[in-house]
Amino acid sequence: MPSYSLEGGALLVSAGSGGTPRGAPWAARARPQARSPCPLLGDAAAPRPGRRMAEPPAAAFYGAVEPGNPVVDSLEAELRDVLGFLRRLRGAGEAEPQRHDLQRRGANTLFNIWNKYKPRLPDWYYNDKLLKVGDSLVQIKEYKLALRQCYGRYLQQFSSVNPDDVTDDVHEFKSTFFPNGFRDKNAAFTFHALQERNVCIYQMVCSNDRNLQNQESLKTCFNVLSSLRLTMQVALPQENFCWLIYNGTIHIYTICRHLMMIGQSAKVLEYLLWASICMELSIPLLSVHYLTWRATLYAAVSQCYFDCQAGIHGEVFARRGLIKIDELKQLENISSSQQNSETRKIFREATLKMSVMIFKRAVYESRRKTKNYFRPKLRVSLKEAQNLSWPRTTTERLLTEMFDCTAAQFLAILEALSDSSRHVLRPAPPVPDEIEIRDVISELFFAGLEILSEIAKCSSLQVRYTFKNRSEMW
Repeated sequence: MPSYSLEGGALLVSAGSGGTPRGAPWAARARPQARSPCPLLGDAAAPRPGRRMAEPPAAAFYGAVEPGNPVVDSLEAELRDVLGFLRRLRGAGEAEPQRHDLQRRGANTLFNIWNKYKPRLPDWYYNDKLLKVGDSLVQIKEYKLALRQCYGRYLQQFSSVNPDDVTDDVHEFKSTFFPNGFRDKNAAFTFHALQERNVCIYQMVCSNDRNLQNQESLKTCFNVLSSLRLTMQVALPQENFCWLIYNGTIHIYTICRHLMMIGQSAKVLEYLLWASICMELSIPLLSVHYLTWRATLYAAVSQCYFDCQAGIHGEVFARRGLIKIDELKQLENISSSQQNSETRKIFREATLKMSVMIFKRAVYESRRKTKNYFRPKLRVSLKEAQNLSWPRTTTERLLTEMFDCTAAQFLAILEALSDSSRHVLRPAPPVPDEIEIRDVISELFFAGLEILSEIAKCSSLQVRYTFKNRSEMW
């Protein structure tokens, strides 16, 4: 038993049986202080369920939520660091295992940032920052991270329902994602998150299966198209969401063009038609500024019809597009006394795209024989025509009537020869055709060689212009 004594006003404790005096100051320093055991759940010192440690103050505590607020500045600094890290990682060319490890590190850091700052920021600022960071991640092609940590995180607030399961029912879509209507201040955020989520899913599919050879990849792409269409359908009546319609047409076109290249034209036709009609139904998008893009969509629809061996529908749709362009031109003439050079250029290019798609079928059909109709042979020997002046053949005369410059004529020739139904410029057996159709093909080559020889004498500028325009046809 220890004994106690009072000496000089200090309490001394001496251990019994020769033990060390425990009250001595040196003894306290020599022996580390024992840690208190972890309190049990029933202990008075243990935190009760639901009891939380004191949290750091919210951003509003320091004043307006804007630059200069310490919470806002701290968040911005941490986000800059993680985005800078991911950008450097994208261009570093690390080995695959190390790259995955570093990406996981960046993802964990971003995850912790959101969890750390969400309770301290107002919803409007937090949501805005979520989407802006998502857009930055998309720019550096970190689609998976953007989907999971930004767009997906934003959409979690609405429902546990997977957005992919709400692609057919407009009413369910509205009630799920827009419970407060479209005038709600968060409606624009929600539309943006839904649209960009689809873009990320498509890009992730492409990164794993670039040629979309897997049936599951194709199915995902068509689900994305359906989801984009539904989002646009809901947003279309709201004029202030015209930006969403415009972006949606770009995303639909990008995916459809990819699918057209692997023989899926018949399935994507409805989506391209939808994108074209949306451009016509949105009043702000009917301006001259968006005409070039609208003409590109028209040409893509026409091309789809040609790919589906329905050339007559392709020509009809192109003629319809030409009428729409002319209507806009007349309105522009009424509203403005004189057109500037940029406006004239826009109308010229849009008209050219439609004219080329019309020529693509007309050049063949104008020479096709009608059944039970006798027509004498009027074939011109190309060897004899070689020494004549342009236009030397029926095809060249049609080119001259429809197009007023050699660049446009050469573009029309390329499109006519690239008709998928004829396999002229494709590695496939030729399709048996009437002799008049074979004559047209020969005349197209003949005219193309003449144009190239004339351009070669002058400059390569027009050739570059022609191929640039063909890449932008559809």
